[in-house]
Amino acid sequence: MLSWGAAGGRALRWANGRVPTRGFRASPRARIAMPSWVIDRYGSNEVLRFTREMMFPIIHFPNEVIIKVHAASLNPIDLSMRSGYGATALNMKRDPLKLKAGETEFPLTLGRDVSGVVMECGLGVSYFKPGDEVWAAIPPWKQGTLSEFVVASGNEVSFKPKCLSHTEAAALPYVGLTAWSALNQVGGLNQSNCSGKRILILGASGGVGTFAVQLMKAWDAHVTAVCSHDASTLVKKLGADDVIDYKSGNLEEQLKTLPLFDFILDNVGGSTEKWALDLLKKWSGATYVTLVTPFLINMDRLGVADGMLQTGVTVGSKTLKHLLKGVHYRWAFFMPSGPSLDEIAELVDSGKCCRF
Repeated sequence: MLSWGAAGGRALRWANGRVPTRGFRASPRARIAMPSWVIDRYGSNEVLRFTREMMFPIIHFPNEVIIKVHAASLNPIDLSMRSGYGATALNMKRDPLKLKAGETEFPLTLGRDVSGVVMECGLGVSYFKPGDEVWAAIPPWKQGTLSEFVVASGNEVSFKPKCLSHTEAAALPYVGLTAWSALNQVGGLNQSNCSGKRILILGASGGVGTFAVQLMKAWDAHVTAVCSHDASTLVKKLGADDVIDYKSGNLEEQLKTLPLFDFILDNVGGSTEKWALDLLKKWSGATYVTLVTPFLINMDRLGVADGMLQTGVTVGSKTLKHLLKGVHYRWAFFMPSGPSLDEIAELVDSGKCCRF
């Protein structure tokens, strides 16, 4: 039984004096479970399991929102995480103080991209309201988007581009933010300083590469894209000025015939790092950024402390080595960011990026 409080009926209390808790209701009855694709252990595809009994997400912090998933997508990171890649670092992020002794990350829902509708907002959220159409890329240490609902921090969420359907929008946040991190946040490129700069994108036909090509062209850069012949038509259509087929001959020799570059984005890694930095303009602020790093592998192989030490030594020594040669060497990673998605959404709605 409910009773009104004494202060003008503003405080609602149960008859026994307890204040009812604020909860989310998606139906006349409170939801406690939802459909989801989960894994209970790491492995190959057979570890995937569909369940209708996944715990319904709960708002734990005032800046969080619950999103009803209309569309989600898969990225290579999901396949790697299914096999256990990054588990050591991600578990440390999930429980840095080890307060949940005996608990594991399972059942774990994969999927980073989401496009959907806000269903519930934490008390500290003022930018969104229930019913807003949004998109987001959920960090890999959180439960993923291959489920009916997902919880996200408000600063990870952005309004969905108006010109895209939910299905189209769900293909973009993770790759878009990864490219944005490498080019803008780590590489320092932006709309005001890109005009006329020579940009080389290695691995230009993947999700990150295709977005990077469009972003650089939207910022008026000259883009040289490296991909296979099969993808060359697509990459040219996206705006690349020069397209190099890495299968048509020695890639290093092909690129050496071109003028030097101001910036290189490497989505390939491996042996390319050994020669790619020689293609940069020396002592001009030219920068090489790679998205292929040993950070998570080091922590999986060596543990948290030794893995972080090894990673620090590796990136520090390479940075210094190349700085002495007159170029900048940097690593980049996916970074969740609602404000960055706001800028990406503006580019999409203006027709400058991601033309479907």
